[in-house]
Amino acid sequence: MLPGLPPTRRRLRAVRHQLRRRRRLLAAALTAVAVLGVLRALAPPEPDTLEVLVAARDLPSGTRLDDGDLVAHDWPQDLAPPDAATSALGRVLAAPLGRGEVLTDARVVGPGLALAEPGQTILPVRLPDAGMATLLQPGDEVDLVATDPGTGASSIVAREVTVLATPRGVPDGPAGGAGGALVVVGTSATEAIDISSAALSHFVTVSWTR
Repeated sequence: MLPGLPPTRRRLRAVRHQLRRRRRLLAAALTAVAVLGVLRALAPPEPDTLEVLVAARDLPSGTRLDDGDLVAHDWPQDLAPPDAATSALGRVLAAPLGRGEVLTDARVVGPGLALAEPGQTILPVRLPDAGMATLLQPGDEVDLVATDPGTGASSIVAREVTVLATPRGVPDGPAGGAGGALVVVGTSATEAIDISSAALSHFVTVSWTR
């Protein structure tokens, strides 16, 4: 209250005070809105995305993919691999796929899997000589030979296995393996164990007769 002023003038003064206060609040609000508008105008546009398939967990080579192995994920279009796979159910990995990594057509074996017979085990085999893999074609029947790098002794670990695919474009290094080239073969479950065991400590090569 302001002593000495008539009631009407006191009320007018109070109203003017409230108006000034509200104008300041309104000005502050408008300034905040303007700043937000400028920030939005300066912000880069949202990138275009496309849906890709990524590994839900670390997947070893030879995995036959099912619904639980991959998840759909929106990926920046500029960063997505040009050969990102659009379908995967039932396809077999030609090389390991790390968790969160985009599945590409180069990471799965091709249509040669149609050559696999019912009950066959599909097994990727890494040959140390990449040039040897280029001589193979899907449908070839080959023997797999394991050679001890220390002694040079060799033995046949599997006979007449069927070449199902010779993947191309599979990366080297941790993602793709330790050099050489992959060949995907169809064999029995027992021979698959023998081949996998031999590959841990021996060089695996092929021999065949056309």
